[in-house]
Amino acid sequence: MNKKALTHLALILASLILLAPLIGMLSTSLKTSAEIYSQNFSLIPQRLSFENFIQAWQKVNFLKASLNTLYIAFFNVLGVVIASSMAAYAFSALEWKGREIYFAATIAIMMLPDMVIAVPQFILFKELGWYGTMLPLIAPYLCGLPFYIFLLRQFFLSIPKDLADSARLDGASEWIIYQEIYLPLSKPALLIVALFQFLICWNDLLKPSIFLIDKESYTLSLALSQFQSKLGGVDWGTLMAASLIMIIPVLVLFFFCQKYFVKGVAMSGLKES
Repeated sequence: MNKKALTHLALILASLILLAPLIGMLSTSLKTSAEIYSQNFSLIPQRLSFENFIQAWQKVNFLKASLNTLYIAFFNVLGVVIASSMAAYAFSALEWKGREIYFAATIAIMMLPDMVIAVPQFILFKELGWYGTMLPLIAPYLCGLPFYIFLLRQFFLSIPKDLADSARLDGASEWIIYQEIYLPLSKPALLIVALFQFLICWNDLLKPSIFLIDKESYTLSLALSQFQSKLGGVDWGTLMAASLIMIIPVLVLFFFCQKYFVKGVAMSGLKES
């Protein structure tokens, strides 16, 4: 067996290991309760049952939770794309005093754990009267995020400065250069930022569990978490079905946009020019 075949075999085995939880989730969601708790384990259900999916859809209120999550995700994505790209342009294309110091401070924020930031955010939003609303899940992202600023700055540095210099000679303002030159050339990078933030927002449980108190405003992750905690003993079939419904949009998104996710990982290592 040659080296290439061994590599493919190793990748197949690694893929099966990574897919094992998903396969187990699918198997459990299609079983009846009696078969799930049966001593005779079988990966393939003896009789396919979709009752778990029906129960999950009704108990978790997926439609309302999905709309809430999409509403928050829309403003999250819009905010980080616009604000992060503007900050990245200032850090890459403009010359101003203290630029490197401010950029270093921005990057340093990434080292702070989410729980450290959550405490002062909770106090601030409670004083503003935003506690219990969706505003704490939207407002911070309207100012951009350090990681996306870094990512877009790295991409902007790869754009030839001659384009901007020529535009300045023709009398174009910085806003026009940013809007007409940098943004059109950065569509792949902006799409990556949008995809990353959408996935983070879709899966986020920490902040919704801190700031949301009304069941009508629950996000998908929070609704699923509350559904699990309400059950004295966990109804694994319904829980696995609910989890599977939640991750289907993410799997579909990744399937069609996987090349952009790979680009995103590669872009974070671009060298300065």
